[in-house]
Amino acid sequence: MGATDHRQRPFPMIDESDDISEELLIADIQKLKEKEAVLDKEIAQIIAEGYRVIELEQHISLLHEYNDIKDVSQMLLGKLAVTRGVTTKELYRDFDLNLND
Repeated sequence: MGATDHRQRPFPMIDESDDISEELLIADIQKLKEKEAVLDKEIAQIIAEGYRVIELEQHISLLHEYNDIKDVSQMLLGKLAVTRGVTTKELYRDFDLNLND
């Protein structure tokens, strides 16, 4: 990639074997600094709203756990539906589950 090469490339994925110009590296650094500034603003806003980082980390962890449990539940409902010869939607009704959940 020469200095006049304007092809899109995923930043900051830099392979040491790439022939990358200094200008492209400087542009990547600038983009990363801009992204960092945006993220810093978001963090400051979240903290200003009264959240603490540790609470957010716990919340994210719980969401991951919830999603894992939900995925397994969906798989089991699917297998049960096949075994019973019904649709998953029917099982939701049978078990009083919310389809939008």
